[in-house]
Amino acid sequence: MKVLVVMGSRSDSHIAEKVTSVLDEFGVEYDVEVASAHRNPEKVEELAKSDYDVFIAIAGLSAALPGVIASHTIKPVIGVPVSAKLGGLDALLSISQMPPGIPVASVGIDNGKNAALLAIEILALGNQELAEKVEEYRREMGRA
Repeated sequence: MKVLVVMGSRSDSHIAEKVTSVLDEFGVEYDVEVASAHRNPEKVEELAKSDYDVFIAIAGLSAALPGVIASHTIKPVIGVPVSAKLGGLDALLSISQMPPGIPVASVGIDNGKNAALLAIEILALGNQELAEKVEEYRREMGRA
């Protein structure tokens, strides 16, 4: 079970760090790549067709990256809108308003933590040990 975290540009690394810190906490394997849907479309297609179980795509502005990845895979894609312009509303709408048939899950603006947790929950469907870690995490949250 492995997650691919893709940033549209290196300027999104502060969001990717939120994602990877949670994945590390749960012991989930991942790779991180930088690939723009507009500047590196061939690389994005290649990444989307690679052997990962869940994709987390971090993108601002037009935020096409999650949708482009989703167009090349049937695996879950989670979009993280970045507050680059318009407070991130432009990116949020771009990710959440995908055309019918090519869904992308979306978390809140700059919310890499929730993207990682959603990816972990998806992976936990087929992994009892990971499911138990998620349950314990939730119990700990309730105690705080």
